[in-house]
Amino acid sequence: MAKEILYLKIANTIQEQIFSETLKIGDKLPSIRALQKLHNVSLNTIKQAFLELESKSLIESRPKSGFYISKTSNRKLSIPTMNKFKLSGKQITSDDLITKVFESLKDKSVTRFSIGVPDPSLLPIAKLNKGLMKVVRNLEESGTSYEPVQGNVNLRRNVAKWALVLEGKLTEDDLVTTLGAMNAIYNCLLAVTKRGDTIAIESPVYFGIIQIAQNMGFNIIELPTHPTTGVDLEALKKVIHKIDVCCFMSNFSNPLGSLMPDENKMELVKMLTYHNIPLIEDDLYGNLYFGATRPKPCKYYDEAGIVMWCGSVSKTLAPGYRVGWVAPGKFKDKIIKQKLAQTICLPSLYQEVIADFLEHGRYDHHLRNFRSTLYTNSLHFQRTIEDHFPENTKISQPQGGSFLWLELDKKIDTAVLYDKAINQKIGFAPGKIFTQHDQYNNCMRLNFGLEWKEKVELDLKRLGQLVKNNL
Repeated sequence: MAKEILYLKIANTIQEQIFSETLKIGDKLPSIRALQKLHNVSLNTIKQAFLELESKSLIESRPKSGFYISKTSNRKLSIPTMNKFKLSGKQITSDDLITKVFESLKDKSVTRFSIGVPDPSLLPIAKLNKGLMKVVRNLEESGTSYEPVQGNVNLRRNVAKWALVLEGKLTEDDLVTTLGAMNAIYNCLLAVTKRGDTIAIESPVYFGIIQIAQNMGFNIIELPTHPTTGVDLEALKKVIHKIDVCCFMSNFSNPLGSLMPDENKMELVKMLTYHNIPLIEDDLYGNLYFGATRPKPCKYYDEAGIVMWCGSVSKTLAPGYRVGWVAPGKFKDKIIKQKLAQTICLPSLYQEVIADFLEHGRYDHHLRNFRSTLYTNSLHFQRTIEDHFPENTKISQPQGGSFLWLELDKKIDTAVLYDKAINQKIGFAPGKIFTQHDQYNNCMRLNFGLEWKEKVELDLKRLGQLVKNNL
């Protein structure tokens, strides 16, 4: 009885510190061993106290990192509203705004909340350079020869071995290498569609998907997407008879950060298999999970070969290497023929560097550190937004990835706000570039894949003040 009271007493002390904001969201708790010595109790007593706090969602465990004050412990702001179904209405193009956002990247003094790539300071550049020198020395003819059209054998073997989340369902022969994930998606669309077909996508969605679909002459259906659980499958059922292909990001979507539950993934694959509709799955952020395990892709549930699983290292390791891949299922032969016609093959050097990085465990080690940084960053961002943006701001609650989606007061036009922010050397991605319809004008996407430092925190606070000034 005394022991029970003791662990509750310790748990209540920590709980009071959380509620008084002595301990803030994202703060790391002392280790179990450190608290054991502090309170002069057994390790088991501290573990029981932590279990009590976890059961109330006040703290959460990070693998290999420790315990942190949970983002749900004192959440003040609501999540964004789910969009309405829009099958008609004037379609708009945001190409000029997208160009403007990318043009801002030339100015190194701009804080890049806008672009969806990790800050170089978070990447193992020195180790990659070391790997590059090793590959140049050891690769036959220093990488100047053609390689198989299907792609670098060493890379395909290591991606297949590394993709343990698929539990051995993938071999090197199932994969085709590509110039990043967008090239993989383009090749998938080319293999299974023709001009005039209808594609179903999430909404909001990464603007590159809209640009590809428009350039290829597709009819686009944007499906309502929940900020937490992803695509609304009931909405998809209503228009399934119109759909020729689906392109979804089931794990930590861009820009919402939503994660489709496993049961939804199973239902989605079953539905599309029944209707023989290909699913292009962009699993670019699947490795950037904040929980204990990597979520399975839809590909895991695919028995008929209709899921075309796309991935790359562009958001986790080396954006400029342009190393990606696709497991195209029953469409593999068509993808390989297209690749032969387009590029013959891809450069060997960077593929070999990534293969080497995968093979010797360096990628796993990097990802553990990177995920920990991203998770802590997401909490820093959320706490700063809660404290310095208007009280009616709505903010997503991603369980992985590197983006936050903000819904602001309807008076705010983030396309207009963008120009004012850029003048203050602050970049973000305006909401209207993530749709082909007239919506999300009061929304923005922020990239938290930056090094959290004083300037970044100050600029996020300044952005909040800018929003307040424009109400």
